Amino acid sequence: MNKPGLPSHSNFIRQIIESDLSSKKISAICTRFPPEPNGYLHFGHAKAIWLNSSLAKEYGGRTHLRFDDTNPEKEEQQYVDAIKDLVHWFGYSWGDHEYYASDYFQKLYDFAEELVRRGHAYVDSQSAEQMREARGTLTQAGTDSLYRDRDASTNLLLLREMRDGKHMDGKHVLRAKIDMASPNINLRDPVMYRIRHVHHHRTGAKWKIYPTYDWAHGTSDAIERITHSLCTLEFEDHRPLYDWFNQRLAEAGLLERPLPQQIEFARLNLTYVVLSKRLLIQLVEENHVDGWDDPRMPTLAGGRRRGYTAEGFRRFVERAGVSKAHQVIEFGILEDAMREHLNEVAPRRMAVLDPVKLIIENYPQGREEQVEIANHPQQPAAGKREVPFSGELWIEREDYQENPAKGYFRLYPGNEVRLRHGYVVKCIGMENDVVRCTYHEDSKSGTPGADKYKVKGNIHWVSAKTALAAQVHLYDRLFHVAAPGTMRDFLLDLNPESKRTITAQLEPALRYSKTGESFQFERHGYFAKDPKDGGFNRTVTLRDSWSKATP
Repeated sequence: MNKPGLPSHSNFIRQIIESDLSSKKISAICTRFPPEPNGYLHFGHAKAIWLNSSLAKEYGGRTHLRFDDTNPEKEEQQYVDAIKDLVHWFGYSWGDHEYYASDYFQKLYDFAEELVRRGHAYVDSQSAEQMREARGTLTQAGTDSLYRDRDASTNLLLLREMRDGKHMDGKHVLRAKIDMASPNINLRDPVMYRIRHVHHHRTGAKWKIYPTYDWAHGTSDAIERITHSLCTLEFEDHRPLYDWFNQRLAEAGLLERPLPQQIEFARLNLTYVVLSKRLLIQLVEENHVDGWDDPRMPTLAGGRRRGYTAEGFRRFVERAGVSKAHQVIEFGILEDAMREHLNEVAPRRMAVLDPVKLIIENYPQGREEQVEIANHPQQPAAGKREVPFSGELWIEREDYQENPAKGYFRLYPGNEVRLRHGYVVKCIGMENDVVRCTYHEDSKSGTPGADKYKVKGNIHWVSAKTALAAQVHLYDRLFHVAAPGTMRDFLLDLNPESKRTITAQLEPALRYSKTGESFQFERHGYFAKDPKDGGFNRTVTLRDSWSKATP
């Protein structure tokens, strides 16, 4: 039987975990979410956060948050802070288990010295170009370095000089001694340390050499006693190297068994977005978007600002599931998950996005009354609110047609409609860009006899006297094609209509809304209060308008 919280097609990971627990190979599960702090988390990270945290919680284990901060030239504290903030927002806590690869720099270095002593690593003094040429190809074996057989004492001396800053960048590297003829290129004497005379955001100028990802990552997992290292499929070819490093260190008595097990799953790919960090950085640095938290960006920061919810993301990644097969998920599935959750939790409000004035000519001049409206039609516990009504209203421009098309049931000369939650009005026509009507005094919704008026049209409105004029940002997909950058520069696929800002007339209660609070603007979709300019961002429309779009 499947346990709640994870879809059935994640069983290949669950079966491994359950087998390891039942066989007593491990006593408890420990996973980790290991982002590199060189940018903001994107939508693909939602899957990794959910998978690692949900599995650990389900099987009574723990999840570590570890920053793989081994590349100081690209990493910054601002990214560390942003990642922690967003993982918390996503609904997961790592408790006291916050770690950094830089916490282990000394231990990793000590391990490296021991591998040198045991003949498993050596200092190579070839240039980067020479090493690249000697590495071979997928069909041709590599060539041993001239420095591969240096004795351990010479290697230790050079490694310590590298550590102490006595050599310039690129002069030497430390390489693992594995097999230059291996069919897996990752095992052809991979680099473990490079000289970098750069400042690290946590360790400052202490270190002049920095470990590579392949050397630091798996070793850090073993130091932390991670049991299951869940990675995306691009790391599958790196697994033999992951195991090789940890096995050599365990043989030296430097790591405890059982060693962590790397398990690969298909990464999350979405239509209409790019998730390459390199491309996301380009979008930000070249000002194609307004920063990492631009609501059009496929980052968790951008999604949160747009009004996407953490619960919506969790529902989305649960539906996307976990498999070994490469998959591209339709962006509409993400939007549907957001609609579903927002429909459950978002209070309803009236908003006129393209306003035109409506005057009720026989409504008493200067009169204002209150209309009682439910905050959420499916949730009585959400209560009701009072909305001011008067003889001068804002309505949507599209709700009036001088010469109505067939099947049009809204305002046109001689037709009657109900003003939502209010009165039935009869349209006289439009004059000087003002729609003019009369109303039936005994037609107010909820009053005795109001149901005797049978009309087909029902339109929303906002009282002009008390309306909140506010900026509304109508966000759409950042790219207008399903696979941006296919066979051409991805920037050519940017959607020029991805953002439009208008001044709308809103129900006055929205004046008191809180930053990030979400609402359904009736007939229009879901909107959230923007934390930066106080306007409202369209999160998602009420229905998918892209389902029949040309990719």
